[in-house]
Amino acid sequence: MNRLSSAVSDWLKLTAVLIALGSQVVPAQSDSLATVLEHNYSGPGDTQIPDSKQVGGTRSSSLLIGAGDEVEVAVYDAPDLSVHGRVGADGAISMPLIGYVPIAGLTSGQAEASIEDRLLREKVLNNPQVSVYVKEYTGSGISIAGEVAKPGVYSALGPHRLFDILQNAGGLTERAANAVIISHRDSGQSSTLELPKDADALSRLNVELQPGDTVIVPKAGIVYVLGAVNKPGGYIINSDGETVLRVLAAAGGPTQGAAEGGTKMLRRTPTGLRELPVPLKKLMHAKTMDISVQADDIIFVPTSRMKQVLNAGALASVATTVAIYRMP
Repeated sequence: MNRLSSAVSDWLKLTAVLIALGSQVVPAQSDSLATVLEHNYSGPGDTQIPDSKQVGGTRSSSLLIGAGDEVEVAVYDAPDLSVHGRVGADGAISMPLIGYVPIAGLTSGQAEASIEDRLLREKVLNNPQVSVYVKEYTGSGISIAGEVAKPGVYSALGPHRLFDILQNAGGLTERAANAVIISHRDSGQSSTLELPKDADALSRLNVELQPGDTVIVPKAGIVYVLGAVNKPGGYIINSDGETVLRVLAAAGGPTQGAAEGGTKMLRRTPTGLRELPVPLKKLMHAKTMDISVQADDIIFVPTSRMKQVLNAGALASVATTVAIYRMP
């Protein structure tokens, strides 16, 4: 009898311990609905919901829906309400039972909330869960023009930072300025952005572009240095403060055989090329004020052995074929 009482007592103690432990056990949380379903979505006829922020494998929460865009609207647990079509010219999408819902100018997430609100207000569903997936942004191209290798219109799908778009366009040409002009479609405003010279800094240029934006890469101002210098060529100037001495320094300075006294500068004017004297010896010895240069100026340093000085037309012709360098 004592053994039986002892066994019962032990059993009751074990039961109490198990109950106490059971109260602390938290069931494993199942994956969220979006996590489970986003990999199995097969279309608007399916009852599963895709990740509405995924477009072409990239996050697209910042892209705005526009007229003509191709969208899929999936309503969870109500496949008859799901639709696949294009946004109308009025910016609305037609849906069963609730009619036209304006979604142009909204992000995917905002469009989802708007449709859910309409379904709730029309008492179609008590707890609507909607996903809006934009398959094609027809008016979302980002235009890029000017001094890039491949000007054109590029899709805003995928990464659409300024650096990404410049890469897609083949990068800047050798004659590109160190700045870009960005025109925003939505606001109608334009802004100028200076590009860093360092390649790594350029790759971190995190400027987001929106569908319909236009990027223009202007041509840089170039001063040509020809004749008896160590590194003849065209030198890109990106400021109004460049001078003859600075440009000549970038060109390596005059050679030993240079006739410094015959240096001249040609400047384009509305009436043609104008010849300006350059007192190079005095400039190099700081005996006179340095001379400012302008885009398309041609600085010519003759040699002491040169019997015939090239005329202005010949110098201008040579200038168009020289290598282009950037000022240090």
